[in-house]
Amino acid sequence: MAELASRETVGVSATRRHAYLVVLVVLPPVALVAAAAAAWGRAIGVLDVLLALAMYTVNIFGISVGYHRLLTHRSFRCGRPVRVAFALAGALALQGPVSLWAAEHRRHHKYSDRPGDPHSPWVYGDTGLALLRGLLHAQAGWFYSARRRSSREHWVPDLLADPDIRRVDAAYPAIAAASFLLPAAAGGLLTWSWAGFWTALFWAGAVRCAVVHHVTWSVNSIAHCFGDRAFAARDRSSNVRWVALLTFGEGWHNWHHIEPTSARHGVLKGQTDPSAALIRLLERLGCAYDVHWPSPARIETQANRHRARSCPERAAD
Repeated sequence: MAELASRETVGVSATRRHAYLVVLVVLPPVALVAAAAAAWGRAIGVLDVLLALAMYTVNIFGISVGYHRLLTHRSFRCGRPVRVAFALAGALALQGPVSLWAAEHRRHHKYSDRPGDPHSPWVYGDTGLALLRGLLHAQAGWFYSARRRSSREHWVPDLLADPDIRRVDAAYPAIAAASFLLPAAAGGLLTWSWAGFWTALFWAGAVRCAVVHHVTWSVNSIAHCFGDRAFAARDRSSNVRWVALLTFGEGWHNWHHIEPTSARHGVLKGQTDPSAALIRLLERLGCAYDVHWPSPARIETQANRHRARSCPERAAD
């Protein structure tokens, strides 16, 4: 009976988590698509979509390859121009200066889903309103609290010692302005009209920025709450296919928490990782080196360890 009650509790908790997923993540983009369809040909056109997609691509690669794999985890090394280009691309995503972003993320790995983690969705509990509050906290609420910000001097002394990174950090306000003005200027010039300027500013500027934010923040919330786990991480990091698709591989979060310095996050069959593919291309072009590719033997060892923990009776056989 106790086992049955436990299963029912888990089932209710899972149902609530999926209800929150629909309300917080699925409905807003559906509403956005509906609004775009209603405004098509009047307040949005093909050029606006193309500019938004171009900015989105630069932003996601800037965060996933630049801010995350290169500058936070040092998954590979590259020459100064490529390093600065990735730092600028990440800054255009408007998620803060790279040194602060990296400090928060390194702290997250140190305390993942435990006290000290700046954005765990489990911080308030795992049922009912506590989980809803935790998901909102992990998605966006955590960075509004100044007391939670991570010390850059403690977490990223290597980045603070890099003069190029210091210059990019200092230029962050100008880069933030450029994130809106570049697509707007492109829209205005390509249509030679103020209407093209303003629609591009809205769709490729403001809307694109909001989409990029919530897509990447979903790694903090959704990929620590839903999905599957192929490896026995000490936290609740998981794999969520649609998050991985939208973040160019970041949603394969389970392996990332096993081996944070790995240049590839999607290490299993069918786990497409465009960010890793870009790093591989840079390596072949001679623009990236000392790349930390995951070892097949280590992947298999970690997968077997997880299977042994999940099914001890099968492991005993």
